[in-house]
Amino acid sequence: MTPGFEAYARLEEAFRRHALIEETIGVLHWDMAVMMPPGGARARAEQIADLRVLAHDMLTHERLAEDLAAAESDATGLDSWQAANLREMWRIWHHANALPSDLVAARSRATSECETVWRTARPRSDFRALRPSLEEVVRLTREAGVAKSEAFGRPLYDALMDEYEPDADARRVIVMLEDYAAFLPAFLDEVLATQARRCVPAEPPGPFSVADQKRLCRLMAETVGLDFDSARMDESLHPFSTGIADDSRITTRYNKADYSEALMGVLHESGHAMYERGLPRDWHRQPVGDARGMTLHESQSLLIEMQICRSRRFFEWAAPVIAKAFRASGPAWTPDNLYRLATRVRPGFIRVDADEVTYPAHIVLRTRLEMALMAGDLVVADLPGAWRDGLTELLDITPPDDRLGCMQDVHWPDGNFGYFPTYTLGAMAAAQLAAAARTAEPGIMSAIGRGDFTPLMRWLRSHVHGKGSLLSTDELLCEATGSPLDAAVFKAHLRDRYLEAA
Repeated sequence: MTPGFEAYARLEEAFRRHALIEETIGVLHWDMAVMMPPGGARARAEQIADLRVLAHDMLTHERLAEDLAAAESDATGLDSWQAANLREMWRIWHHANALPSDLVAARSRATSECETVWRTARPRSDFRALRPSLEEVVRLTREAGVAKSEAFGRPLYDALMDEYEPDADARRVIVMLEDYAAFLPAFLDEVLATQARRCVPAEPPGPFSVADQKRLCRLMAETVGLDFDSARMDESLHPFSTGIADDSRITTRYNKADYSEALMGVLHESGHAMYERGLPRDWHRQPVGDARGMTLHESQSLLIEMQICRSRRFFEWAAPVIAKAFRASGPAWTPDNLYRLATRVRPGFIRVDADEVTYPAHIVLRTRLEMALMAGDLVVADLPGAWRDGLTELLDITPPDDRLGCMQDVHWPDGNFGYFPTYTLGAMAAAQLAAAARTAEPGIMSAIGRGDFTPLMRWLRSHVHGKGSLLSTDELLCEATGSPLDAAVFKAHLRDRYLEAA
């Protein structure tokens, strides 16, 4: 064994141990959002902060840098997966070594405190209560962004985005988002006019008990492929998915007046979980075995929720299953009516409940605002007004309070600046991947019409999940679909679905 390969072997062990710490932090975050009593917040903040510093210290240890350099200088014996693993190790190392430990600890404590405040302030629409802790999160995130910008030689927002989408080019991202913002007004008018010419879909009569919704949501998650011998489904203020291949944790929230909110949330989070479960087992707890960033992660959730589970074929199977879950019958429960409801376009205040057509407008708004916050062009005190003005400009609606406005998401209290663009990039990637899968395997949608997700998941395992971080996002999309990320495919999907003949 060469010295370079010996160094590489030590690196694999070091990053395996680092992954275990990150998994532990993930479970603590899940517990904080789902199970932890409010009085445990201070202790939890300290636990997570110390673990983050421990993980950071592992990555900034002098021996790790020496092993990275040794493995890099003598990499001839590495195969393609090992070489990609070394590349990803370097990327993680650069992010860690751009920041001092005290800043890592301070950010962790600040975001834990801010999320705790947000959980009580949001239901009251109390931005005044949230403001001080959010100002601290913004200050520390900007400080981290400046440090990474200087270390990487890249613009600040690019450096922040790189945490969620490796090698992200903010200029390219902004062009794609603003192009959609320009496309939306005329297209939305056309869609709404098309809807107005059709019969208004009937609303299934509620209320829908939480117990019935839970049973239905679990059944749908199992249908997608989630195995509850190694998965959980819980309730949280903001739906999310976390965990690893052998321990999936998804959450949703229930509305007794509208079962579809929880159902579509679970289908979305199940898409995330299935991606994690399909990652290459041979590279478990190695950087190359991780998901390739949040554009592809969001593509997997949106492919399930939007591309597949809002299709006519899906409701051919799902409509009677949903009706049975609520012991219901009648014209409101037909496949056509439920499809019309699931694809109804109606501008609204809440991002996670938004339809496919207007959802990207929510992302455009958040991206504009967080870029301004990070650049120092917008202060936190002015965020509520800027939010109201921005949503009015984009969708011609104005939120009546901050609960439905700038306080609705947990991302900024958690310090996740640079994440939001990946939602719309993911929607675009989902359209490409769904189209490629249907072309490659013509029987996929017929199987969906029988409640069988196996052919779809088989294709995704082969072309997306099983690739881990072997390839860049564009390289993976090129292999799977024939082209890098292409917004035109998403627009074509929207035209086909929402402007079809009545």
